[in-house]
This record gives sequence, structure tokens and C-alpha cells, in this order.
Amino acid sequence: MDVLNYTLKRILQMIPVFLIVTVLIFVLIRAIPGDPAMVLLGEKATPESLAALREKLGLNESYITQFFLYLKGIVTFDLGDSIKFKAPVSQLILSRVGTTICLTAMSTFFTVIFSFIPGYIAGIKKDKIPDQIVRFIALVGLSVPSFWIGLVLLTAFAVKIKIFPVSGWGNTPWEHFVGLILPSITQAIAVSAVLIRNLRNNVVDIKNSDYVDYARSKGISPLRISTHHIIRNALIPTTTLLSLKLIAMFGGSIVIENVFNLPGIGALLVNSIYARDYAVVQGIVIMFVIVVMVINLLTDIIYSILDPRVKLS
Repeated sequence: MDVLNYTLKRILQMIPVFLIVTVLIFVLIRAIPGDPAMVLLGEKATPESLAALREKLGLNESYITQFFLYLKGIVTFDLGDSIKFKAPVSQLILSRVGTTICLTAMSTFFTVIFSFIPGYIAGIKKDKIPDQIVRFIALVGLSVPSFWIGLVLLTAFAVKIKIFPVSGWGNTPWEHFVGLILPSITQAIAVSAVLIRNLRNNVVDIKNSDYVDYARSKGISPLRISTHHIIRNALIPTTTLLSLKLIAMFGGSIVIENVFNLPGIGALLVNSIYARDYAVVQGIVIMFVIVVMVINLLTDIIYSILDPRVKLS
């Protein structure tokens, strides 16, 4: 019941935040230089055709009228039609969002694998050889740009060895899975480097804490101390950091999807910005805002599960 009440309360708090964000989206997208009608028809278009298209797109209306039409579309789940792709915005987003969600989910999986075990080992073996090796690898991961890692992985495993496809993600579920491996690892490497350092420092602090020493003095087994005292408490701040990085990975898919030529939301957003396709850009940004708010809500709930002292209120 506490979770349900807290969730409803947070949803009510999200409403004014969402309204403020919609205003910012509307203003900023129209601050981008360029005429959508000119972009769509080309520089050789006649003034008559430009005027007709502006009338059709509602660009001749005042900004106040355009905003209320835009707000009405959000409330009625009608995000309008794309002027570039000649299709409903909601349909375009639904056709692309699956790729981005799969990419983010697989990147999160690899991030957990790459960071949690090495971070714990580095913290337990503080200042020893395993710790130094893990810290060196994490430093390299922090120093190298993600797009460069992606290009190296493509060259090594797609061009030279030819294990993975060079671009795209195929047509079958298996081809989708294989096509997402290199992009997911590319995203996971940079994020894992941050999480490793964070988890390692948490483990070092908790390992030397008074309640862990007290647990050892009571004769509790090392395995139980590790699982119930060190790991669980070390994961609390790391979980918060992981949720922030999850949001960053979802938004950062723009670069990865363009490097690996994936048909996701990121590539759609870039193409829509170039085309001054207001409806598509607004729809994608709104979707990002909703995803961020939902992830923050789930993080708070998970935080309360990991730490019983945290009460949902």
C-alpha cells in the first residue's frame, strides 16, 4: 500500500514538471533557425507553394494557438504527422523505440556484468594487484570516447574477424540480438568505468565500518557478511548512479545508433532536427521526459527495498 500511495503521489508531482517541460520543448524547437516549409520543398520552391504548405502545417497561426494545439495533441495522444516521413508521429516512434529500448536494456546488462564483480573485487582487495588492475582498466574506460570504442570494435570484430555485422540489426530476432552486441558493449564500457570506481570506494568504506567489524566479532560467516552487509549496502548509492547512467544511455543512444546505423529513436531524432520536423522532435523529447520520470520513480522504490531505513512517503 505504501508503494501504491507513493507512486500516485509522485505521478501527481510529475504533472506540473511535465507541463513546464512541454513549454520548454515548444519554445526551444521553434528557436532552431530554418523554415520547415523551405526545408521540405527546397530552395527552388515558389512563394505560393511555401505559403500553402505553411498554412497546411499551421505555421501561420500565432505561437499561442500553435502551443494550445500542441498541448491538445499531447492530451489526446495525437502527436501529429511527420512532414518528412509522411506518417503519424506516434507510429514512427513506436516503430523505432523498440530498437532503442533493446539497446539500452542490453547495455545495462553488460554494464552490470562489467562493473559489479570487478568493483567488488577491487574494494575487497584494496591496494593489491587485482585492485590496481581494475582501477587501471576503469581509468582507460573513462578516458576513451564511446564513439572511438565503437569504431575499434567495428574494425576488430566486424571488419577483420567478421563475427558481427558492420551495421544495422537484421530482420530476425537472432539478427537483432547479434546486431546489438557491439553497440551495447560500446555503451557499457564507458558507464562501467564510472560504476566500478563508485562501487569499489563504497566497498572499501563499508568493509572497514563498525557494524561489519561487529558482525565479524559475532562469528558470522564471511559469505553472509559479504552478501548481507557489504554488498547490499554498497549497492545503495551505486543503484542511484546506475539509474542516472541508464537515463544517459537511453539519451546517448543518438551517437551509438548513428555509429552502428541502428534504426532507433536517436537516428530518427537527428534526421527530424535536420528536417525541422517539429512534430517528431517534440514527440521524441516528450517520450524521453516520460522515460526519465519513470526511471526516477522506479529508482526510489528500489532504493527503499535495498535500504529498509528509507521510507516511501
